[in-house]
Amino acid sequence: MPVLTLLVVLPIVGAVAVALLPRRRPEITLPVAIAVSMAPLAVALYILWEFATGTANFQFGEDVVFSIGLDIGWRVAVDGISLFMVVLTALLFPIALAASRSVTDRLKTYVVLMLILEAGVLGVFIALDLLLFFAFFEIVLIPMYMLIRLWGSENRAYASMKFVLFTAVGSAFLLASIVALGVIAGDQVGTFTSFDFRKIALVDLSSTTQLWLFAGFGIAFAIKVPLFPVHTWLADAHTEAPTAGSVILAGVLLKMGTYGLLRFNMTLFPEATVDLAFWIALFGVIGIVYGAAVAIVQPDIKRLIAYSSVSHMGFIVLGMFALTSQGMQGSVFQMISHGLTTGALFLLVGMIYDRTHTRKISDYGGLAKVMPVYAGLLLFSALDSAGLQGLSGFIGEFAVLVGSYMTLPVLAIIAGSGVVLAAIYLLWAYERVFTGPVTNSKLEGLRDLGMREIAIMVPLVLLIVVLGVYPKPVMDRIEPSVEIILDRIEAVTDYEAPEFGRTDDLVEVEYGPIVHDDESHGDEEGGG
Repeated sequence: MPVLTLLVVLPIVGAVAVALLPRRRPEITLPVAIAVSMAPLAVALYILWEFATGTANFQFGEDVVFSIGLDIGWRVAVDGISLFMVVLTALLFPIALAASRSVTDRLKTYVVLMLILEAGVLGVFIALDLLLFFAFFEIVLIPMYMLIRLWGSENRAYASMKFVLFTAVGSAFLLASIVALGVIAGDQVGTFTSFDFRKIALVDLSSTTQLWLFAGFGIAFAIKVPLFPVHTWLADAHTEAPTAGSVILAGVLLKMGTYGLLRFNMTLFPEATVDLAFWIALFGVIGIVYGAAVAIVQPDIKRLIAYSSVSHMGFIVLGMFALTSQGMQGSVFQMISHGLTTGALFLLVGMIYDRTHTRKISDYGGLAKVMPVYAGLLLFSALDSAGLQGLSGFIGEFAVLVGSYMTLPVLAIIAGSGVVLAAIYLLWAYERVFTGPVTNSKLEGLRDLGMREIAIMVPLVLLIVVLGVYPKPVMDRIEPSVEIILDRIEAVTDYEAPEFGRTDDLVEVEYGPIVHDDESHGDEEGGG
């Protein structure tokens, strides 16, 4: 079976296998699910190992046409942008499942939903057929809604419904835009419709058409990011979701929005991208400052981390729409880093919540004296989120700020205040929770993190350090795919990206055939 198909099929097969487990053996459900979720991780690591650097080609491609007249098919592949989203997704799911020991009610249903969710997210990041992408984009909605609705906190009904309504509105715009684009593309390529991303990338669209379609795609992706002012569903969803739901929501589901903007909006609608870049970057900066400012006054630790995500996702949007190589590379890198860092923070919050059943900052105090290992890991994660040098969060934010300063200096300077505000809300919260005397007698008997919980955190901690110290292997794979998007924008518009930091010796490619498993990954005839 082709490797990318296997990547999506494995979680589905695993979900079926878990569903068939005997009811009289509930204790094996979670271990089996964790073992099953390790299989996609093994496949993702194989793809990472075999991925060829120095080229913008789509690799590991599969192209099975279902309907020639409608030009619909199973078209999947990865490039330097989607590669790390696949690896991040495959990594976070087994970690999230391992952190789900507190789930005892309807555990089998919970695990099945998690595995279906994994298949959907992986599908989003590899799909090159627009209808296939939309199908995976929608598949993700159902299990995430169920996870919040069935295993969430007190206000889970409200949070889950708000999540569905916001996402459904965005999906309506996305589907209408995909169908319209498919009809237009089909007319130009000689079929009734065409949903092949590679063919659509070569279609000539008028400026007005690009603006309308950019808006349709953009609304759906802005809600998923979420970009200010359509961000209000996020804090409620994060706050009420179970720990694993928050980890996956912050770690990879939000990236579906930024990935969509980069893959589809910026690639398919270059003229509209140039025309609207400043305004979208402006909303990103508003999100940076607003999210950080609101996080400062949050009494709920989980809600604080949720608003920090609004701020950090604003950095990603700013870097992309600065339309510079460094800014866009920084955005993709920050997508990876944010998934690791915020995933770690939500895991740690979930660990203390399982012990105390409270998320209020005021209910804590002096916790470092009771749980020193826990205090150290949370401080480490908070410093990474604040952008401390030597950790992954610094690399992404620094590249975004440098890249955006080249074209949007005022916005870059304002965005810089978000780094300062992040240090304020994270360190102030840490001070209130961990330093000073123990203010709540109920905290005195708490046990520190056990070996299982430490083992859950180790992969994230190691990756945060490794990427912060040596980001080059990641950047080497991201850069060609970012450059090809910039080259396309420059080729069809009057825009000229700053040359500083750009590489001239990349493999020149067109949006054409993808490189399949049985071909050389470096073949210059591959797709962009």
